[in-house]
Amino acid sequence: MSASEHARGLEPDMVSALFMAAVCGQTYVQFNNKEDGLFLVPRTYSLVGEFTASNAYDQRPERFGFLIVSEQCAILAFRGTGSAVDWVSDFIAHQTLYRPVRNAGLTHKGFTDIYMSARDQVHALLGQVPYNKPLFITGHSLGGALATLAALDIATNTPFSAPMVYTFGAPRVGDPKFVQAYNYVVPVHYRFQNEFDIVPHLPPLVYQSPRTKGTYFYLHVKGEVQRSFRMGSVSSNHVLSSYFADLAKEKPVDAAVMCAEPPGWCPAIEDE
Repeated sequence: MSASEHARGLEPDMVSALFMAAVCGQTYVQFNNKEDGLFLVPRTYSLVGEFTASNAYDQRPERFGFLIVSEQCAILAFRGTGSAVDWVSDFIAHQTLYRPVRNAGLTHKGFTDIYMSARDQVHALLGQVPYNKPLFITGHSLGGALATLAALDIATNTPFSAPMVYTFGAPRVGDPKFVQAYNYVVPVHYRFQNEFDIVPHLPPLVYQSPRTKGTYFYLHVKGEVQRSFRMGSVSSNHVLSSYFADLAKEKPVDAAVMCAEPPGWCPAIEDE
């Protein structure tokens, strides 16, 4: 995948989307290999480094993603959660000030706490990459929320002022003020969303917090790319392998070539 592909057009480049989904898959491999965090890096890419983060319930750092680089571009990838949908209601969904950027509104506290715990590491990794190299940011599910939080921060506070963002099955992240700031600053965001996936519909547009008794408003950032697939269950409609399978059907030849080397680095596609 070259950085000159159609990332800046009105329509997403589906080969780039397929590639980003495959990269997202390796964030789960990294996490599931508890002992050493080993994962596969696509051909022509090398690992700059990985980063950790912690959540509200368990302050112990966990592997949450990595930065890889090629001659053409750099890719910053964030991991989602191990479970498919149950986590959404468990996270702290009242809002907090989005501290990395002044006057950028409020964001989901649970997601924001995780991103802020990784922020210094992410910035340090980006400091090892030439600033003229195109930067892609990607993530699935919770990882898509973290990618969104990172993108506005990175576009504002680093020389990577024009990151290109691809997310899959991501929940809503912030209030209307955050969305307005994000849509103005971040030039490209393709937000792939299965119409039968419940997670992109959460948190609700109006959220009543049982913790704070407050009312919070949520919107999606720009760039929705509507997809439509049913995989037999609420969970299967959300998991990354289902998004990858949906994209692979549209680009079967590209998917076959992309997944050939290294063997096993693409998400497994289950037979229907």
